[in-house]
Amino acid sequence: MKLKIAVPSKGRISDPSIAILEKAGLGLKDNANRKLISATFNKDIDVMFARASDIPKFVEDEIVDMGITGVDLINESEANVKELVDLSFGQTKLVLASPEDSNINSIDDLTSDMVVATEFPTLTKKYLEKHDLTSKIITLSGSTEIAPLIGIADLISTGTTLKMNHLKIVDVILESTIKLITNDNSFENKKELVEAVSTSIKGVIEAERKKLVMMNVKKENLDNVKKVMP
Repeated sequence: MKLKIAVPSKGRISDPSIAILEKAGLGLKDNANRKLISATFNKDIDVMFARASDIPKFVEDEIVDMGITGVDLINESEANVKELVDLSFGQTKLVLASPEDSNINSIDDLTSDMVVATEFPTLTKKYLEKHDLTSKIITLSGSTEIAPLIGIADLISTGTTLKMNHLKIVDVILESTIKLITNDNSFENKKELVEAVSTSIKGVIEAERKKLVMMNVKKENLDNVKKVMP
């Protein structure tokens, strides 16, 4: 049986996802013309392109065996998936933000009669409920920075966009990164392939953390050099 891996079809994590698969020996045979499903150089593994937000449910529902997507999207969808590897890229934060000139500077300044606009209604609702708030939530799509509302729950990587739109961070709802995920059935019934992909990607990540240092050292100084090397 073939293994299918879902990767984001577009957006900020699409290219890094494809790049890490290529480094792990799973390069696409036809990367120039992306189709819905593309063969890889491993005859037993195919890649399917999908919206990053759909991938958690695709994995849960066994439409695909594995997927690459963000923790924010996994938690927002409430999908029952198994997280295998943190891919060490795509770090972002889901934050509660307010206009710079507002009096909302902390969660304590938020009241239940205020409105929060977000692309992450599930996570936002849980966050507000944790703070005993029943604020109205409006679900948006696209750039939430333009919402002319009291509170905004938005995903950021650097905070630059918020500053450009005169918004300030009130609180961090969730810190997110990109994960390799699978479902229980695929993990059990395609265990060899799932573990092969997982191990290969882990190897890529570990290799990128290491550096090769070469130097010429006099023999009598070798022990001293070893002492100061990390």
